[in-house]
Amino acid sequence: MNQHERGSATIEAVIGIPAFILFVGLIIFGGRVATTHGAVESAAADAARSASIARDASVARADAEAAARSSLANQKIACTRIVVDVGTSDFARPVGQPGEVTVTVTCRLDLSDLAVPGVPGTKAIRARMSSPLDAWTERS
Repeated sequence: MNQHERGSATIEAVIGIPAFILFVGLIIFGGRVATTHGAVESAAADAARSASIARDASVARADAEAAARSSLANQKIACTRIVVDVGTSDFARPVGQPGEVTVTVTCRLDLSDLAVPGVPGTKAIRARMSSPLDAWTERS
């Protein structure tokens, strides 16, 4: 080994190891965000379905909230905050007219454990789904 090449392995390690750790952290970040996004979409679909079979707007909101939270818990998604917004204006339509319930689920995902530069401490993951109301079911 040449005298000029002795420190090159150390320099390569000093540069390469942090870059590798950053790369792994970004892969974990992307995987966690993608997994959570799929789970939030599923929760929004479950919530919209649950709300659409309710007889009135207040029950629809409560059912949607419960379904979204249950879906996220069953998928073991740990959100620091969950917001479920339910659009129930079509419950006011008369029987015979079509309508739908729209649910938006927002999950605030905690990413502070990653400690990767450029990755935020939390990220809001949002999904919106709709489900039709039965036009011939009486609504109150």
